[in-house]
Amino acid sequence: APFSLLLQLPSNNSMLLAILGLFSIIMGGWGGLNQTQLRKILGYSSVAHLGWMVLILQYMPSLSFLAFMTYVILTFSMFLTFWYNQSTTINALSTSWTKTPILSALAPLILLSLGGLPPLTGFLPKWMILSELTKQELNLTATTAALSALLSLYFYLRLSYAMTLTSSPNNLPATLPWRINFLQTTMPLTITTTISLCLLPLSPTVLSLFSL
Repeated sequence: APFSLLLQLPSNNSMLLAILGLFSIIMGGWGGLNQTQLRKILGYSSVAHLGWMVLILQYMPSLSFLAFMTYVILTFSMFLTFWYNQSTTINALSTSWTKTPILSALAPLILLSLGGLPPLTGFLPKWMILSELTKQELNLTATTAALSALLSLYFYLRLSYAMTLTSSPNNLPATLPWRINFLQTTMPLTITTTISLCLLPLSPTVLSLFSL
């Protein structure tokens, strides 16, 4: 519904949408820097991603929809990962490797994909959005958006560091639990994780589908 309302705006309001998009990217990245709750961090992440969608909405709506679908898949995969690990804060991530080691190894890659680093799937919409902004001769807007994305990338790296390079502050060495709870429904996580990491080589096919 909000996207349908934004599409109804006349084309002479493109500068207003560009300002709102840049403001959303900056505030989404800035607001998530000092957060410790995972839901708040992902909330600010959604604000930043919304800015990218609004930024390109007037020029190429199909690309904005591609960014939205990519964000939904990445966030769904990340929510499932945190749910399986029973993690709600950054400190709880330090013990996730004892619960699901393989999933904890893949989670930082999903976070880096959310940050838009190549060669992961999250790089595709940002790459195409920056390319389209450059074609529209909005070089300053594209540069500002790319630099502002570094704010979001910082707290994604912070979460990745907490999951992979920190350990729980226990007196005894951390060991695997004597009984591992096997995941009952792994198919949604498997599909979304695969898409989150490996979709960039199929970018011509994806772009052709969304440009129909």
